Amino acid sequence: MTCKSISLLRLVAGFGLVCALSCSVAAHAVQIVDDRGVSVTLPAVPQRIVSILPSLTETVCELGHCARLVGVDRYSNFPASVQKLPQVGGGLDPNVEAIVALRPDVVLMAKSSRVGERLEALGVKVVALEPKTHADVQRVMLKIGQLLEVPDAQRIWRAIDAGVSAAAQSIGPNARGARVYFEVNQGPYAASESSFMGETLTRLGAKNIVPAALGPFPKLNPEFIVRANPDVIMIGQRSADGLQTRPGWQSLRALREQRVCLFPSDEADMLVRPGPRMAEAARLMAKCLETKSPNADAHPAPAKARP
Repeated sequence: MTCKSISLLRLVAGFGLVCALSCSVAAHAVQIVDDRGVSVTLPAVPQRIVSILPSLTETVCELGHCARLVGVDRYSNFPASVQKLPQVGGGLDPNVEAIVALRPDVVLMAKSSRVGERLEALGVKVVALEPKTHADVQRVMLKIGQLLEVPDAQRIWRAIDAGVSAAAQSIGPNARGARVYFEVNQGPYAASESSFMGETLTRLGAKNIVPAALGPFPKLNPEFIVRANPDVIMIGQRSADGLQTRPGWQSLRALREQRVCLFPSDEADMLVRPGPRMAEAARLMAKCLETKSPNADAHPAPAKARP
């Protein structure tokens, strides 16, 4: 072997060593404690992610890493790009085989999902995060930011929080104080004062008829709603069929005076997801209160002066 060949081999070997060292530096371990209290360690920042909770899907995308998603649950539909991804079933009953086939570095799921242990038994890393309040949304935003090494996750949360505050400031004083029933799903399941929707309503100056003591999303006896007799009802179009025929509901003030906000499916999805679109959801609630609160039309707020 000539001296020139030996030098070339040394150069190649040296380059390989530099690459190996660079890769070892780049592929450092990432550790996160999830909502189960479990410390999850990944050998590197995840590049292949399966999300089986819509709010977590939206959070990954808001943090700028939609391209790392390789699979989602059947309800994840925003942003539009995720609709092209393989679907792995529902969040509570996903298809484990389909998830494993996608070779994810990590699966993001709700704490209430029943498949975490099965996935972990198959060697799949799982991070369980389930936001239910405004504080939870902030915490989960920062946790996923930590997982994906996004340095400005706190800035994104501040923008969301500021948007909710702006929605609150947009409401005239006459639209405040309305007693609101927010139905999350048929059952009926409601959003109480302690849910993230309930917290938004409080910030908007509304009064939730469902107390925090019942839990964030209680299933109610329909008679409870009749007795509470809310001023305004907020409900998704998908759950609104037959409102007038529910026992006792003909007597509800909100139905008699047509103070019901029916949200189409895309808006309803936004409203019930504790994630990056909370400020937009707050604006929808604010608009509802401005148009449906009993005092809003009886004593309209004065028109704002033009600049």
